[in-house]
Amino acid sequence: MRVLTLTTLASLARGAQAVTLDLPPGMKTPLGCDAVGMPEEYGRQIRARLPRVGCVYADGSRWWWLVPSGSAVSLDWPAPLRYATGARVPAGKYPPRLVHRPEGTAPYTPPIPLYLALCRITGTVPLWMRTSRSAPPSRSASR
Repeated sequence: MRVLTLTTLASLARGAQAVTLDLPPGMKTPLGCDAVGMPEEYGRQIRARLPRVGCVYADGSRWWWLVPSGSAVSLDWPAPLRYATGARVPAGKYPPRLVHRPEGTAPYTPPIPLYLALCRITGTVPLWMRTSRSAPPSRSASR
């Protein structure tokens, strides 16, 4: 008989309150798939500035951008962003809907240009540029 602990129950409850972003037909994810969530206003600001925009989903006031798995490694995504491993995003009031689909079969937005654009918008110094004389980093995004 399995005993459910409070930690297990909390973990199950979090999992039940998350949804996985569905890929459009024909898209392939050979690198796996994670998502970066941001306020819609940030998404609108950077959309035209990026060299390539992958699949973008909206669930009310938050936009989710698909990136290759592991795009959080060595990157400190600034607040108020959220990083969602496996493209499992918190269930919101509205189900996520696709607002941008790229041409071709790759659903990814390149993570480094996305990260740099978001650092600029949030006033965060990119992780690799921080020194003891740099401005203090902003709060890290929750994962």
